[in-house]
Amino acid sequence: MSIPSYARTNFQTLLRAAGDGNLALMECLDAATGNPRYVICAVGRDDSDYVFTPFSHLAEGNPYDTYLPPDPDNPEGFVRPEPGEAP
Repeated sequence: MSIPSYARTNFQTLLRAAGDGNLALMECLDAATGNPRYVICAVGRDDSDYVFTPFSHLAEGNPYDTYLPPDPDNPEGFVRPEPGEAP
């Protein structure tokens, strides 16, 4: 499974921002649901203004219940819960 170039570029930008101490955690509203999200942002400057570039939001609750990791036995697949098992 290949990570697309836009994701690699954004990750490198995020790493640079973290290394420079230019990250912020902002409370935002999800545009689709209106629910609050806590968003990781890179902080930049545009003249005297601060610019916040959103990258991702923090998972509410247990992140292991939110994401399915790559399957180590199948490079094209993801680990799936067993039937009857909570995701």
